[in-house]
Amino acid sequence: MTGSRAHLTRDGLRVRIVVQQVRVAGKEYRVIRPAEPLKNGALYKNRPHYEMYVDRTDGRRIGTLWLLAARSPHSLVYLPMRTTRAVPGIGDDGARPLDLVLAPRTAPIRPSRWKRVREQLRAGGAAREVHTARMPERDLPGLDAHCPLPDDPKAAGTYVLRKDLYAETLLLTGGAAAFREGAKEIFAVTKYGPPEAAGTRLYIPGACNYHVCRPVYDWDLDPRNCRDWEQLHVEFCPRWAR
Repeated sequence: MTGSRAHLTRDGLRVRIVVQQVRVAGKEYRVIRPAEPLKNGALYKNRPHYEMYVDRTDGRRIGTLWLLAARSPHSLVYLPMRTTRAVPGIGDDGARPLDLVLAPRTAPIRPSRWKRVREQLRAGGAAREVHTARMPERDLPGLDAHCPLPDDPKAAGTYVLRKDLYAETLLLTGGAAAFREGAKEIFAVTKYGPPEAAGTRLYIPGACNYHVCRPVYDWDLDPRNCRDWEQLHVEFCPRWAR
């Protein structure tokens, strides 16, 4: 086991999930979501970026779900995050809570259909299966490894996440490599955030007292479009809800 992964326990890459299949506009959608609500994982649209806050426990669950998205080329991975208790100090400046959907390029969803899919998932008669998903530790890239984008535009495109914002949901469409790189950044925050927080015993969201964060932001590789560049910024926050 490499040093960068030594913090993971046997349960570090295991997550309980619910699997549902719904039909919208003549198309079947297989949707995976966490079996238990996320208590300390929140996502906001906060101009000009998207801000995700995680504690250690739910951050690992979220990171594992990103790895699951990389291994699920025909499924949507849905993380209901809007109903999470508000992060202390966040929201007073107009931050907008969002859900998150990870969609594979091999089975994309039209953003305009997502609201109807979500309604079907919540319907009382919708069938659901509960499973435990276990991800191989080898799926998680080294937390301190830098992955430069390939020079070939087609190869580099496999690391790019297309973003859409619809029905209070950030939809990210991409391939396995992009989702694994995103998982790496989330797991890194859950590794380096707790010791920093314990050392300072002080937390101010977005401040620099021990600010531990990672960006996931490769929306577009064309430098001419930098004006539309938006980060997905993942920040550690000590547990705020029980």
